[in-house]
Amino acid sequence: MRTAEELREHYEIEKELGNRLRHAHRDERGAMYSQVYDELFRRVPKHPQLTGQNTAAHERKVQALLRLVHPYLTPETVFLEMGAGDCALPLLVAPLIRKAYGLEVSEELTSKLPKSDKFEVILSKNCGVPLPDNTVDLAFSYQVIEHIHPEDVVEQLQQIYRVLKPGGCYYCITPNRLYGPNDISRDFDREATGLHLKEYSNTDLLKLFRSAGFRKTWIERRIKGRHVAVPALAVRLMEGAFECLPWRLRTPLSRSFVGTRLLSVSVMGRK
Repeated sequence: MRTAEELREHYEIEKELGNRLRHAHRDERGAMYSQVYDELFRRVPKHPQLTGQNTAAHERKVQALLRLVHPYLTPETVFLEMGAGDCALPLLVAPLIRKAYGLEVSEELTSKLPKSDKFEVILSKNCGVPLPDNTVDLAFSYQVIEHIHPEDVVEQLQQIYRVLKPGGCYYCITPNRLYGPNDISRDFDREATGLHLKEYSNTDLLKLFRSAGFRKTWIERRIKGRHVAVPALAVRLMEGAFECLPWRLRTPLSRSFVGTRLLSVSVMGRK
């Protein structure tokens, strides 16, 4: 638990760093991502990504993510997690598959991770994916794309598309902007002002995936332990209805237990 003062300090630091990225020129942003996140973790030592490691809650989250990706894994799978943080998920899946990669921008989170033939950390200083073409069977990200500058998002999606094998998939989960903001600014502002540089809806992401070249896209849901493709039209209509509501009405509805599950953003694209 953090005090109100610690949360306010975290908010002010993250807002400062977020604005640094938001207003940076495209040529400057390449090296800035890793600098900003390393600085964040140094200046906010009680950040949940640092204090939450090796906790029961963290273990439950990683196990839940494993259940999401497990149906897509085989002993021959090459797996890539974008924005892997402490790389708990790729480390967990590595014994089950051919190779697991964890891509991260922060050395602060990855410097002490073990190395093995089946697991490798990839440090990226920008939005690139430093792997050869047609390498990966399944790419996955959990709450990552919202941290990328909106001018860089399509470039990163194209990089993911490039490293996927033909028929490979990218599975992207992100908090919906309709129940946001979803970063530290949630308790302070109406829109994300921290390091969520842009939040998305399912409708937004489907358009971005198609613009990056994915030949097939769909909305993925896990219902009673089974993976189900949800009709995109139904989700677009539902999101459109929420979009029309005034903020004061939309916010409590979208943040309710039912609202967050109906609106959760979980998009897949196949090369």
